[in-house]
Amino acid sequence: MLEFFGALPTRGHDPLSLPGNGKSPKRLEKIYTMEHWQDRTRLLIGDEGINIMKSKHVLVVGLGGVGGYAAEQLARAGIGRMTLVDGDVVNVTNRNRQLLALESTLGRPKAEVMADRLRDINPEIELTVLNQYLKDQAIIDLMAQPFDYVVDAIDTVAPKVFLLYYAKQNNQRIVSSMGAGGKFHPEKVEICDISKSNHCRLAFYIRKRLHRLGVFDGIKVVFSPEPVDASAIITEGVDEQNKVSNVGTISYLPATFGIFCASVVINDLLGK
Repeated sequence: MLEFFGALPTRGHDPLSLPGNGKSPKRLEKIYTMEHWQDRTRLLIGDEGINIMKSKHVLVVGLGGVGGYAAEQLARAGIGRMTLVDGDVVNVTNRNRQLLALESTLGRPKAEVMADRLRDINPEIELTVLNQYLKDQAIIDLMAQPFDYVVDAIDTVAPKVFLLYYAKQNNQRIVSSMGAGGKFHPEKVEICDISKSNHCRLAFYIRKRLHRLGVFDGIKVVFSPEPVDASAIITEGVDEQNKVSNVGTISYLPATFGIFCASVVINDLLGK
């Protein structure tokens, strides 16, 4: 148990006091006792914020390099209910960047590993776990449900476009991750409306297909305009489901994208 005072003392002041009217220090009356896993969050967002987060239901689709980190940050922030969707299993090549990828989790469904991890963080969290690749009618049905927010961390174009389109049709609040592969600089990552994304090949293809469906804006995205070197992309010998190419990745960039996605959700839900 950790106890501390509600503000740090300034130099020269009694550590148990704060300045009052300039004549004499005013002693702090309240001591915060840290004994609950959400106490640090409560200090920042208050009881009202904690209750807001607990009441929300967030969908995360795709639990790889981006989605795994997004889902964990949401759970640690106190989201009370989550739906997790991913049909993939942990692969040895995931270990350089994916939160769920360990020697001990190889071959396990990502959705199940993520669920175990989130329950270990917050045993009271309500989870719906879908171990499947989303497409066609499954996307339509899912987007008809009343989520408070949707995180799109799908890394293939067709289901990503379909999800974004039906999210828009159902007035879902959604944040979508664009391409994190082939990039090095986290300081270049941006959050904006999809209509303002630029110099990202995945964002270009997504915008192009959404335009054909009559969608031009109204979707928040996390993207980076950093150029991708062609030598970081391979198109031959790709044996992963739904993949036509593989792009080199560094450990921290997908995590950065996922954390940015989670920040969008949390700030919007709290009205920040």
